[in-house]
Order: sequence, then C-alpha cells, then structure tokens
Amino acid sequence: MEPAEYLDVAKQAAVAAGEVLLSWSDRFSVTEKGRADVVTEADFASQDVIQKLISEQFPDHGFFGEEGLSQPSRSKEANFRWIIDPLDGTSNYVHGFPYYCVSIGLEIDGELSLGVVYDPIREELFEATSTSPALLNGNAISTSTIPQLRQSLLVASLPRNTDPADPAVRRFLVALPAAENVQRTGSAALNLCYVACGRLDGFWSSSLKPWDMAGGVVITRRAGGTVTKLDGAAFDVGVPDLLVTNGTAIHDELVAVLSLS
Repeated sequence: MEPAEYLDVAKQAAVAAGEVLLSWSDRFSVTEKGRADVVTEADFASQDVIQKLISEQFPDHGFFGEEGLSQPSRSKEANFRWIIDPLDGTSNYVHGFPYYCVSIGLEIDGELSLGVVYDPIREELFEATSTSPALLNGNAISTSTIPQLRQSLLVASLPRNTDPADPAVRRFLVALPAAENVQRTGSAALNLCYVACGRLDGFWSSSLKPWDMAGGVVITRRAGGTVTKLDGAAFDVGVPDLLVTNGTAIHDELVAVLSLS
C-alpha cells in the first residue's frame, strides 16, 4: 500500500486529538497549583485517541509515542511504526500561549513516509506523504525563496534549563548577527511546518526526540526544504540533531555559521 492509503486516518486522528487538547485547556489555568498533572492527563488523553483511531484501522501496526507508548509492528506486509507527539509545545499549552500542535508520523520499513501536523488553535492541518505534495488545509505549500542567511527569519530549539555554556546557547548567539532574526517558539513540529509553508526560512535543534521531528520532516521535505543534521550530514530521526531550511544557499551558510560555536 502507498503511504497515501494511511493519510485519511492520520488526519482524522490528529484532528480528534486536537479537539481533546482544546477540551482540556479550559480545565486549568497557569496559576493553578499542580497544573502539570492536568497537562499530563491531556497528553495521555490525546495520545490514547490517536492510538485508538489508528489501531481500529490498522491493528497490526506499531507505535512509538512521547507518553511511554512503545508497541512493535506485527504486520507481515511491512514494518509500520507510527511516531506520535500528542502535544508538541507543552509549556506553551500550560501558559495559554497559542503555539502547540499534534504531530503524527509514519515510518514504513525504516523510512519516514507520512506526516500530519495539526494546530487546533488556528485549525491548520499540514500533511504530506513521500509520494504526495505538502498541503495546508488542502492547498499546496512550498518553502520560501529567501536566498541569503542575512535576510532570513530563523528559529532554534534550546533545551530546558539550559546552562549558558551549553553549545546550543552558543549556536543561538552565533546565528543572531548572521540572520535577520532568530526566535525560540517552543514547538518543533510547528517550526518544521512553518519552514514548509514559507513563514520561516530555517530551524535547528540538537535536543529533539523522534516524535518531535517525524511528521514535520516529511512535510518540509515535500515542500522543497532541505533536512540534515547540524553539520550537513544525512538526517536520522533517531538522532537529536536537526537542521532544516528552505532549500536555498541558506542551508550551507547555516552549516558553516553553526560550526563556529
């Protein structure tokens, strides 16, 4: 079966999970004591919905999710692994900052083959497969055409409780004067999709998990973006090392700049 055969159920699961997150978001406030427990419940509720909907259609498929979900594929057809982040941008979600999403990726025989990312606040559904174009709410998207790093808007992910001496901080500081601007937003999956649709020109991190990247990487690649490790080597979803750009000369420029840290 082609990756597109799995796309409809992935989209249904992402939207349903987004509705779960919205339903939980008004049950707590950022000042409530113990709000992290509520967020944990929202994470699990979102993940359960995704796994249930996908398993109903594909009971032999495997799962790998942020909230302790690890189930091997039992399919005789191929090795299917759904890589799920039920709430990417947890800190933003806790504080009511509207930049979080649901991310679903599908790996078939070790190859990232499908990605769906849903932003329930903006009702934006990003999607792509390895054999179909990248779409936003059904419309084709592509990366920006900004050709130079000094004109670019970039985003970086930094680890929580980062020490000032951390190489991730040094990379951020080195990139600041080289670009038009560098931001930190709190949702890797949305960052990837924003590169895919041209809202951002580049994004990097050295602290991500597979579920942060899987869905968005497929979408960004199909939109024309370049995805590698920080040093320009081949991307590996199992390695917490990601550099993604719009596919222009910015990529090589960023590789060079980030190596200075």
